Amino acid sequence: MKDFINKLYRNHSLIYKGLLFICTTFLIVYLFPKSGKFKYNFEKGKPWQSENLYAPFNFAIKKTEDEIKEEKQTIRTNSIVYFNIDNSIETKVINTFEAQFKNTFTDSISKTDLDNLLKTGHKIIDELYRFGILNEDYSFSDNQVVALLDDRVEKEKVLFSNLIKQDEVVQVIEKTLSSQNLLKYKNNFVSLFFDLVEPNLVFDKSTTDKVLQEEFDKIAYARGSVEKGTLIISKGEVIEGDKYQILKSLQSEYESQVWTKSNYNWILFAYILLVALALLMLLLFLRKYRPDVFENNTKVTFIFFNILLMVFITTLVVNYNSKYIYVVPICILPLVLKAFFDARLGMFAHVITVLLLGFIVPNSYEYMFLQIIAGIVTILTVSELYKRANLFISVGQITLIYIVAYFAFFVIHEGTVETIEWQTFIWFILCGLATLFVQPLIYIYEKIFGLVSDVSLLELSDTNSKLLKELSNIAPGTFHHSLNVANLAEASANEIGANAMLIRVGALYHDIGKMKSPTYFTENQSTGINPHDELLATESAKIITDHVIDGIEIARKNNLPDRVIDFIRTHHGTSMVYYFYKKEKEQNKDVDEADFSYPGPKPFSKETAILMMCDSVEAASKSLKEPTSSKIDAFVENIINKQIEEGQFLNANITFKEIQSIKKVLKHKLANIYHLRIEYPE
Repeated sequence: MKDFINKLYRNHSLIYKGLLFICTTFLIVYLFPKSGKFKYNFEKGKPWQSENLYAPFNFAIKKTEDEIKEEKQTIRTNSIVYFNIDNSIETKVINTFEAQFKNTFTDSISKTDLDNLLKTGHKIIDELYRFGILNEDYSFSDNQVVALLDDRVEKEKVLFSNLIKQDEVVQVIEKTLSSQNLLKYKNNFVSLFFDLVEPNLVFDKSTTDKVLQEEFDKIAYARGSVEKGTLIISKGEVIEGDKYQILKSLQSEYESQVWTKSNYNWILFAYILLVALALLMLLLFLRKYRPDVFENNTKVTFIFFNILLMVFITTLVVNYNSKYIYVVPICILPLVLKAFFDARLGMFAHVITVLLLGFIVPNSYEYMFLQIIAGIVTILTVSELYKRANLFISVGQITLIYIVAYFAFFVIHEGTVETIEWQTFIWFILCGLATLFVQPLIYIYEKIFGLVSDVSLLELSDTNSKLLKELSNIAPGTFHHSLNVANLAEASANEIGANAMLIRVGALYHDIGKMKSPTYFTENQSTGINPHDELLATESAKIITDHVIDGIEIARKNNLPDRVIDFIRTHHGTSMVYYFYKKEKEQNKDVDEADFSYPGPKPFSKETAILMMCDSVEAASKSLKEPTSSKIDAFVENIINKQIEEGQFLNANITFKEIQSIKKVLKHKLANIYHLRIEYPE
């Protein structure tokens, strides 16, 4: 059991990558559309690009959404609305009218006129309740057919215009009185019926909706069918009208048949295999060509996260409306990866991502071609992301490539430019503008994942920053030494194609540990007093070697990135403080070399190896007396060859050829510093 736990611990990094690989694969497959992939790409109004297409099976021709919508609207227009009628209200109104009639009209009216007025009142009630009075205003048209329900039983059907609205009661009273030549009694009847009349019709929404839904359910969503083996469309034929609808019907039928319960798991398994294969290629690329990235779980997580993010955003856009697919700024991915890693890794990850997106987007070949070309342009044009002008120029070039490539595809499909949809170019311009979001995105990623981009390195290289200002005040000699080393290291990095910006920043901060005890280092001893004269050799050696540990502590307190701290840790490797070692050796032959050695580790990259060479050469060059070209050449050769003999560069991926190039740069730079002339023969 203990051996098993130890084995797990030793391989925890690989186990994490395996879990990350599995989770990313399943998340991407989860985002994929759960329908079969129709093997033909087609668009309305464009020629059919494939060979003659015959029906692979019998299928129904589905109606278009517009046809179904129109059919529903016709049903809705011709449908019947239902109102519940309460007949007891009319009886109640009649009884109340007869009871209050005599109180309304005075005794001065003759009996004959009273009888006539009473009959007219009954006529008004009959007219009002002939079809019924609405309880509120409704927005139905006058020609709308209305069914009156008495105790859930249909009594009769009338037009909505026949129903009396509450504000029409006075008009009915006036019309009836006019027909009887009794308009002089209008005010009496209006005041009488004001509190008397009650609505007896209430809209029955549930019954109306139920009947309407029953009519909707009767709609046929297909019109005709296509028999197996029937020619659907010929090569080069324009896709329009019925041809387009038949193809859409075939596509829908194909996708619904493919993703059935019986083969759902098999298709899902096939998707998982393809996605896993693509992501596995990325992992193998990292392991073979970027081992430093592969060993860092945070960096691997960062790469997988960005791929997943692009798939997620593209899926959202496709589900909303696929015509906006080119608004998604896919080129942000290679930009981000190039900013944190390198162009080759950025391009490889971009291609893998575009291949995965091919499962989601329509017209996948056209989409993948455009995005891969745009990714290549991104990698080739964006050289220095921290220069804002470069980013704007590159985004303009990327947008232009999108427009040119899309234009070419359109002409191939259409054979003309007359029908080109110019608004599509707006999506490419919006995509270019969205790509500018890469700057704030890089800043966010730096904070979340603890990575360092060239933009941050540029900020750190500012000698007016708080930490470098402090270094120049406390240890001015060390600060001047760091500037010289930075210049030498940057020139050397440019010579062999290393990261010049990173090495310059590393050189500026590599000796910040000397701020803790500045006077114990010769470059800061301006008074001529050497405090080491009063210390034992072992004590002096400890103070000297401790500036590496002190530098790491100061760097962490000031939140310097790990990539910069690596230069502090490795700039002396495991070399010895040789002066104090020899001093101790003179007094004590049994000297422990570990007491006079730096803690390491040895440089493990080209950049850290370059800094080690430049630091040693610059520091030792101060001891040169009457320097000449030959002296400088021998001096540089001796120092760097000694480091090679000690195995200081064994862990760094630097070649002998590159070391020779660095030597050449250092010799040239030192010759310039000392203003040497050509040595003429005597």
